[in-house]
Amino acid sequence: MAYLATPTATGEMIKKYGFHFQKKYGQNFLIDANILGKIIDAAEITKEDCVIEIGPGIGTMTQYLAESAKEVVAVEIDKNLIPILRETLSEYKNVTVVNEDILNVDIGRLAKEKNEDKPIKVVANLPYYITTPIIMGLLEGQVPFRSITVMVQKEVADRMQAHPGTKDYGALSLAVQYYVKPEVMMHVPPGCFMPKPGVGSSVIRLTRFEEPVIKVESEKKLFSIIRAAFNQRRKTLANALSNSSLLIDDKGNPMRVIRQEVCDALDKIGVNSSIRGEALTLEQFIALCNLL
Repeated sequence: MAYLATPTATGEMIKKYGFHFQKKYGQNFLIDANILGKIIDAAEITKEDCVIEIGPGIGTMTQYLAESAKEVVAVEIDKNLIPILRETLSEYKNVTVVNEDILNVDIGRLAKEKNEDKPIKVVANLPYYITTPIIMGLLEGQVPFRSITVMVQKEVADRMQAHPGTKDYGALSLAVQYYVKPEVMMHVPPGCFMPKPGVGSSVIRLTRFEEPVIKVESEKKLFSIIRAAFNQRRKTLANALSNSSLLIDDKGNPMRVIRQEVCDALDKIGVNSSIRGEALTLEQFIALCNLL
């Protein structure tokens, strides 16, 4: 039975093993059972699911996942937490702990081994310093996932679901919304963690589209255009893209466009050539990509 989701139980386990929090790993352990239950509900975990958990810590959420899912693979980078996980997860026969950096793990291989290559679910309380690389690695890495339900810094969650013309809208918003439907499920105050983070957190669920909303000729080219557009977001899109060193073609080779090419393409999709990238929708970026 899950028992770690209190300040007392967490403190005792940390003290027993002489564990010290490491800032380089962004370690903040959840100590609120109510929030943990809501995360399991938000992720819609069932006995049919194989779940990859990123950063289990001392196993607090892992216990909840193990009681709800068919199979759990918990990937933990900190070797100092492995002895603790052996104790806290000893009664759960459906949990495998992997002591590796998630960025170096072949999640596709894990899905094939543990779930017969069927879509998995990802659940995590993500370290804030590495949230974007982990999310983008999952989205772009051909990982067979059904949904990703993660605790992230509130401002990152806001960026993921932001709309054109807002201050939070940017390259992350577009990349996420190309692959998944983002939904903020709840906000979590700092007092729900040990130690308390300096910022608020949010739980966001990213549900994968069966097919992209709109087809693009080259995803590589699309995302290079988006990065170039927001690399100098105060410039007009035509100026930001013209002669940018960030553009690549569908084979990954450097690509150059001149300002007039961009203006002509924008005109064809019915957009004023003085527009900034922050005002374009995903659909308009895709149309622009297919024309350039």
